[in-house]
Amino acid sequence: MQIFEKTITVSEEDIDDLNHVNNVRYVQWVQDIAKEHWLAYATKDILEAYSWFLVNHYIEYKSPALLGDQLLLKTYVSEVAGVSTIRHVEIININTKKLIVKSKAKWCLMDSKTQRPTRLPQEIAELFD
Repeated sequence: MQIFEKTITVSEEDIDDLNHVNNVRYVQWVQDIAKEHWLAYATKDILEAYSWFLVNHYIEYKSPALLGDQLLLKTYVSEVAGVSTIRHVEIININTKKLIVKSKAKWCLMDSKTQRPTRLPQEIAELFD
């Protein structure tokens, strides 16, 4: 299983009225890292032929993140079946090693021409190994 990671630092625009990261920002980061993972490995031909549709999304908020915290975002695909994948994202405070957010989402592969779900070809399934 391939793990894709990036590090971010919590900035002022991430903070809500309670002085911690706004929950909506976590959802954005989950989406952003999924997209970055896809773009990092998909070829130009794959990107032109396919896109992803979010089927469902579960997110669990475990601990707050604060201004200036350095966060490690990790994502991986645990399951490829038919037209869909199961993607996980973990957000971890680098200094404290605390798990901040845990996410699990089902994504459906779409044919860009027909805009219909399509089975994952082997070349795409292998991108996540």
